[in-house]
Amino acid sequence: MSTTNLQPTHAVQSAPQDEQPACHTLTALTDRIISLTCAPALAELNTWLRSLEVNWSELEPLAGFKDANYSRHRIVRAAHAELLMICWQPGQRTPIHDHDGSYGTVRVLCGVMWETLFRMDGERGLAYQTVREWRAGQTTDGADVPDIHQIGNPDVSGQNLITLHLYAPPLTSLNIYRVGHRESEFSPAIEVA
Repeated sequence: MSTTNLQPTHAVQSAPQDEQPACHTLTALTDRIISLTCAPALAELNTWLRSLEVNWSELEPLAGFKDANYSRHRIVRAAHAELLMICWQPGQRTPIHDHDGSYGTVRVLCGVMWETLFRMDGERGLAYQTVREWRAGQTTDGADVPDIHQIGNPDVSGQNLITLHLYAPPLTSLNIYRVGHRESEFSPAIEVA
């Protein structure tokens, strides 16, 4: 794998104060995830991912891209939360989905991530709501339940995208949707490298 165009950020965004201290290192974050006795609140996930000081040498061995689709790489999975790294080439994106009962937050390490949000309209079914752009160093506001969206690396970006995803509880499946429909079409199992 060539990483010549990958320039992860080491910037740390300020995070809201939380009863538990922030997890500034990957080791501290994985230890926190493993030691959880219940699912953390969405605000905690946001704080942990925002306060993480990214050490690229710890993550680089996990980075790997696929030509056909984006690639998920599990960093840690425990009973109440999990941390994934996802690698995207230009043009790769998720289907429109929700997290089937899980909630989470995403931090962009390098590249640019587009996120399209949808809402369920009583008359029209699933409808477009808005789009957001997230750049290296930014962390999303977190996706609570329900949350229907699509994320990916825009084909016009000309660069690879690497993101960290922190979910609670761990993802087991996604509900997949189509615009104009009132229900999800299917729920595939999550594949992780």
